[in-house]
Amino acid sequence: MSIERIVLAFAGGMILVSLALSQLHSLNWLWLAAFVAANMFQAAFTRFCPLAKFLEKLGKKPGTAF
Repeated sequence: MSIERIVLAFAGGMILVSLALSQLHSLNWLWLAAFVAANMFQAAFTRFCPLAKFLEKLGKKPGTAF
């Protein structure tokens, strides 16, 4: 799997986990979803994603997401 697909899957998973935890435990878990969304938003403009850089250092190859 390419870096882009891993990042998209991870971000989507974190948002779903955040939404589930906000319903089961505390509404404060929505801050995690907000953080992930803000990171995705800034990455769209700056082309900097910490997870992508980490995956690149682990040896994952970039590819086309779509």
